[in-house]
Amino acid sequence: MTSKPPGDGSVTTRRPRRRQIGRALAFGLLLATTVMTAGTPATAASPTPGVPDLGPNVTVFDPSMSVSSIQATLDAKHAAQVNNEMGTTRHAYLFKPGTYGTAEQPLQIKVGYYTEVSGLGASPTDVVINGKVEVYNRCLTATNCLALVNFWRTLSNLSINVNAAGQDGCRSSANFWAVSQAVSLRRLNISGGNLSLMDYCTAGPQYASGGFIADSKLPSTTNGSQQQWLTRNSEVAGWSNAVWNQVFSGVVGAPDDAGFPSPPYTTLETTPVSREKPYLFVDAEGDYNVRVPAVQKDSRGITWANGLTPGRTLPISDFFIAKPSDSVKTINEALESGKHLLFTPGVYDIEKSIDIERPDTVVLGIGHATLTAVNASTPLDVDSVPGVIVAGVTIDAGLKKSQVLLRVGKKDKRSHSTADNPITLSDVYFRVGGPHIGRTNTALEVNSDHVLIDHTWVWRADHGVEGFTDTQRWNTNDGRNGAIINGDHVTATGLFVEHFQRHNTIWNGEDGVTILYQNELPYDPPTQADWMDGDVEGYAGYKVGRHVKRHLLYGGGVYVFNQNNPQIHTENGFEVPETPGVKLHHIMTVNLSAGIIDHVVNGVGEAADMTKVGAPVYITDYPAP
Repeated sequence: MTSKPPGDGSVTTRRPRRRQIGRALAFGLLLATTVMTAGTPATAASPTPGVPDLGPNVTVFDPSMSVSSIQATLDAKHAAQVNNEMGTTRHAYLFKPGTYGTAEQPLQIKVGYYTEVSGLGASPTDVVINGKVEVYNRCLTATNCLALVNFWRTLSNLSINVNAAGQDGCRSSANFWAVSQAVSLRRLNISGGNLSLMDYCTAGPQYASGGFIADSKLPSTTNGSQQQWLTRNSEVAGWSNAVWNQVFSGVVGAPDDAGFPSPPYTTLETTPVSREKPYLFVDAEGDYNVRVPAVQKDSRGITWANGLTPGRTLPISDFFIAKPSDSVKTINEALESGKHLLFTPGVYDIEKSIDIERPDTVVLGIGHATLTAVNASTPLDVDSVPGVIVAGVTIDAGLKKSQVLLRVGKKDKRSHSTADNPITLSDVYFRVGGPHIGRTNTALEVNSDHVLIDHTWVWRADHGVEGFTDTQRWNTNDGRNGAIINGDHVTATGLFVEHFQRHNTIWNGEDGVTILYQNELPYDPPTQADWMDGDVEGYAGYKVGRHVKRHLLYGGGVYVFNQNNPQIHTENGFEVPETPGVKLHHIMTVNLSAGIIDHVVNGVGEAADMTKVGAPVYITDYPAP
């Protein structure tokens, strides 16, 4: 075992990612054990109007409970969820204001699939964990331990005073958060020890692949083997290591990017548009509320440095609290009556659209609430009205092909969203395949102007429990495009889109801004003929429409791993119109050991071919200054 992190500031060289290596280890092992909890079940009748019934999959802890009972509850759930990648169990663990764990008996939490751990304070400093909150590598065999499939988990709104009492020498060296996509860290205050975004204590290869941090105050942080990462509007005491694509936006203490691509840092002094994700909190009277942070322009650092995060507070009574047994008709009637919407943890079958038509409506999911399309539905349809927020939900394609899974704005309607109050999507994730067959033409379609996409993973599955060969998956899990952006003035902070069968992202709107883009092309085209854009070999992973005059991209990567047919070519990783207002800053392509990307952008840049496996091809600016 490695006894210390690679924290000398050097760049860690990584071998290619291959998520499919875990398939042989029973992706079908779906553990759904019911755990007796030591916390307060959220299903009890509400003693006061301000205390909601959040359903059986939410557990609320308070500081009067013993550390041992809380530890036992969380350990049991982690054991059930650590391998439950494609399962249906969802859970949220919420901590009321107070301190948990002691110097002698720290609370050491491990977070598995589809698990949210969040504080219920108005500020992250209101809930203190003396101990650790961690994700380790998933060991598929005794010598194959990695974080490449550590998806779907949430940690937010609390303080961690890192205390590793009782752990071995290596484990005591940091709080480990070894994850990949669809995992967010928000509103955290971590002190007393280091944070590591890789798990260097288990056997190799220890790879990790992507993540997101916002509105957090962090200690010295080891990026390690993380191939791409976005840190936004935060404070960091120090940052070491990088692999391919590390982006910082509005971060106090961020590393300088003057040496790009060695190391491959991209640093923006401020974030042009941001709005933090809504969060639950308990007030001094014990009532539950949802805080809805305000929009920020050209911002930097955390929102809670001087007290309560600016914004508005909504009492929980303003929300319809949905359970998986609720029909779409019931949900839509609640929305029409003026309610906001809170999805409790679980899997919801959505047979027709949930329509969001009222300005400033908040749709908040907890515990990775998942909406599955039924009978070719569009599970969420958001009108072009100001201030709508959709946060914390996963949307799955169903067996019958949907036209789109989440539509923001109608193509034939004028947009009424505004620059001062944009429609916002935070931690909204998409899946086409994986736990079951999925089919859609487009996952995310944005037609409205003034939309903020703050962290999304749009995923056509490269593995799952369906039992397909790669050729069968290509012809069964049908996903044409991941994201199509037609609206003007759309900003994306953390846009992860992978494996779709044509252009993964198409950006047709003017004045678009993307801050970190990550894409893997599909693994499974059977032949070159299946991967042709007219006469062009392959589809660019990021395409800006030919009529667009103004567009900015900061920190973008397109990766190729054509495992089904390693001879397949993709002409360009990025395809954009050649006009002065369209600018790409710090972009790259990389070969993960199969297939070829011939150029980085518009015929410029060397080929990412089999002579450069794992070695990115970088372009600092396009067009060149």
